[in-house]
Parts: sequence; structure tokens; C-alpha cells
Amino acid sequence: MIRYLARRLTASALILIGVSAIIFSINFVIPSDPVALIAARSASKADRDRLRHELWLDRPLIVQYAHYMGGAVQGDLGRSFKRKTQVAEQIVARLPATLVLMAAAISFELLIGLPAGLFAARRRGSNADKAAMTLSFIGVSAPQFVTGLILFYIFAYWLSWLPSGGYGAVNVILPAVTLGIAGGGWYSRMMRSSMVDVLRQDYIRTARAKGLNERSVLFVHAFRNAVLPIVAMIGLDVGIFMSGVVVVESVYGWPGIGQLAWQAIQRIDIPIIMGVTLVAAVAIVLGNLIADLVTPLIDPRIRLR
Repeated sequence: MIRYLARRLTASALILIGVSAIIFSINFVIPSDPVALIAARSASKADRDRLRHELWLDRPLIVQYAHYMGGAVQGDLGRSFKRKTQVAEQIVARLPATLVLMAAAISFELLIGLPAGLFAARRRGSNADKAAMTLSFIGVSAPQFVTGLILFYIFAYWLSWLPSGGYGAVNVILPAVTLGIAGGGWYSRMMRSSMVDVLRQDYIRTARAKGLNERSVLFVHAFRNAVLPIVAMIGLDVGIFMSGVVVVESVYGWPGIGQLAWQAIQRIDIPIIMGVTLVAAVAIVLGNLIADLVTPLIDPRIRLR
């Protein structure tokens, strides 16, 4: 276990280094001058040169990257060009809201995706199966901003059942449902495919031959193995929700790091864009690592290698 964890941590560190290098390079390809964004219009050439030196922009790119990563390892993600505050402080302040939204969205997509997949698998080839898969396909295909605007109009504007924005236990429902509809569609399709494959296995036929009732066959024997791909997908969802909630948080005014990233993109605030992207990359790597560690607990036949 220790050896496996050490290997996975080493691989994760190498992935993060590669991702951070790409992020750093892409952001500096953007046709914008940080000095022009920060300095006043009346600033002299000497002031601009001094500011460029303070930002390390007069050094080679590899030196700038090493300086940035040296600070990032210590929790220093730089200073916002527009807000004039530390990027790490802004991300930490916004992170709880995104984590709440992420937990609510994952819970909702599992709540609708897993039962729908099981339902369709048990009725494979029937009209009910086709209807469930059609609905899941619509949920997956619909752009999140369209889904968000439709739900916003129906439940917040027309019926006035839910608040139109803000932060709170009730306010999280609409953005969580918006995010969860697409994820629920993916989970239902994956759960159906995995369950259909498991139900064809010999040990399932043996369990039925022994006289076990269908509920025991499904939930004791089949579900435990069919859910393994779902566990891996949840690990990916952690990172996806950390970085992919930009539109949804903006639509509903949810004060998370997605909204922070969208505001930074509009203002070309490079340090915030880099910081949020790096945090999302860390979340994806950690999510996959946790999924790899949890999988053997669900199915003991899987060994850590």
C-alpha cells in the first residue's frame, strides 16, 4: 500500500508539473501586457520598467516559471492585477461555496443517474429502457447555460419557488440541479452499460440458479461490481466541478471560484486565471488518486499494484 501510494504521488506530482508548465506558457501567450494592465496611463518608462522587473517579466520564461512554482508550493499564487490582493486569499475565500455546490451537484446526479441506469438495465430493450436512455441523452447534450436559463426562468422567475441567486442552502438547489442533470445523464448511461455487462457474467447466473431473489442478485452481487466505473468518474467530477462551474456560477450569482475565474477572464487578470486553473488541476489529480484508493475497498479482488 505504501509503495503504491508513493508511486501514485510521484506520478501525480509529475502530472501537476507538466500541467502547470502548460498553464504558465499558455497564459503568457495571451496578447496582453501585465504592465499595461497595472500601471497608470501617466506612468513613465522608468516606472514601467521597474514594475516589469518586480513582476519578473524581464527574466527568461523558465526563470519566471521556476519563481512562480516556488511560490505556489508555499501557497503564494501571486497578486491579482486588478483586485490588488493575493490570489490564494481570493481562492480560499471562494472555495467553500464551490465545494458546497460540488457536493450538492454530485449528490443530485448520483440520485438520478444510478436509479435510472439500474432501471434501464433491468428492462434492457424495452420501451422504458429506450425512454430512460433518450432522457439521459437529452440531459447530456443540453448545454449547461441553456439548462440553467430554462430552470432559472421556470422556477425562479415564473413560479417563484426558488431564489434567483445568492448563497445559501436553498439557493444551491437550482445551480446544483443544472450541473447534476448532465452528470446524471452520463451516470445513467454508464450504469446501464456496466450493469448489463455484469448481469451477463457466470457468477450472476450461478447466484440465480441457487435461488437468490432478484433484489439480492442486483444489489448484493451485481451492483458492487457495476458501480466501479462510477467511482472513477466521481473522482473526475471533483476536478470538473472545480473548474467547470464558470457558466453556472455566473448565471446564478453563486460566489465560488468559477465566478471568480469568469470575472478574471473578462478583466484578463492572468494571476487569478492561472491560480484557479492550477487549483482545478490539483483537484483532478487528488480526485483520481482517491478513486484509485477507494476502488479496492469496494471490490477486494482488485489489488493495488
